[in-house]
Amino acid sequence: MAHKDVVNVGMIGCGFMGKTHSFGYRNVNPIWDPPVKAVMKCITGSRSRETCQAAAQSYGWQDYEADWQDMLQRDDIDLVDIGTPNFLHHEQALAAVEAGKDILCEKPLAMTLAEARQMTQAAEEAGVKAMCGFTYRQAPAVRLARQIIEAGEVGEVYHWRAVYLQDWIIDPEFPLVWRLDADTCGSGSLGDLAAHLIDMALLLVGDIAEVSAVLETFVKERPLVAAGGGTGLVDKRAAGQKGQVKVDDAALCCCRFANGAVGTFEATRFAQGHKNGHRWEINGSKGSLAWSLEDMNYLEFYKAGEGNRQGFRKILATEGDTPGWEAWWPAGHIIGYGELFINEIYEMLCAIAEDRQPAPSFRDGLKCQAVLDAFTQSARSKQWVPVPPC
Repeated sequence: MAHKDVVNVGMIGCGFMGKTHSFGYRNVNPIWDPPVKAVMKCITGSRSRETCQAAAQSYGWQDYEADWQDMLQRDDIDLVDIGTPNFLHHEQALAAVEAGKDILCEKPLAMTLAEARQMTQAAEEAGVKAMCGFTYRQAPAVRLARQIIEAGEVGEVYHWRAVYLQDWIIDPEFPLVWRLDADTCGSGSLGDLAAHLIDMALLLVGDIAEVSAVLETFVKERPLVAAGGGTGLVDKRAAGQKGQVKVDDAALCCCRFANGAVGTFEATRFAQGHKNGHRWEINGSKGSLAWSLEDMNYLEFYKAGEGNRQGFRKILATEGDTPGWEAWWPAGHIIGYGELFINEIYEMLCAIAEDRQPAPSFRDGLKCQAVLDAFTQSARSKQWVPVPPC
């Protein structure tokens, strides 16, 4: 994209991700004052014209298109934001690359490793800026954790352990919505939840060399739906019929990192009492770090060698010089889930202005996809599987 003062955004997706990303674009300019300003030019989706029009009015977009392909042909769109179900990412990202647009695509990047490779190669060869939406990287406490690790304060990393626990599909009568349909999502808790854990591990610990995994589906059939969305119950059901669930309900995985550390991952949507329980911990030779999404403004830090004053301390990551906090409120005035999307979009706008790839990039999304693919292969073969290079 030629340098100018604004970035005209076109968004594909009117649902949950459309709402969160719209919140980010609506607030990024006044909060961060980015070097190029986001303009909410057009929203579109794969549903009806009426849905797109209602989303434009509700979320604050200037215009809408009923067909996402029509939006990509518009000369007044610079950045395409893809917040659609997983099976659409590949086609829409390649079309955006062909149209010369920069891209922000939700995670997981694709349905398969082959698709992710093609998307990454196409974006890099075309020279477009391409971001994969691992939004939790944008939490100031996570950025502080990386700063602490890079400074050597935890020493040599030995262990990574991470869980992502939810309970929203534990009812066997919960319908077969798109997140439970292999044709539209690719995988279940593995791609939806464990992908976040994998990206965190790659960011904070390093490349993963090999993996071993178990995937399990507890509810084999669910009621079919005539029309459906993300995580909510759907009223219109196909009369009394059920469909086979072909994605995992739970994923338990081990890994060996290239630097010698070992790690575990657990992701499930059958953990009664847990709503969005994303948590990880790192243990090293000099200390430990831990973080929880549900308490996202705090970083837990244990520093060895302090005698009878040793213990985990909770660091409130809301000081002005904490990475990712600089433009926010006075110290102690916490932020939440939606604000991470503002940080994410700010990073994208800075990358465009500075003519560099954003972090995380499509290449980062590809590396995560390679680990997801290896987990799936391991679960099928019941053997350790190497992660292919990316």
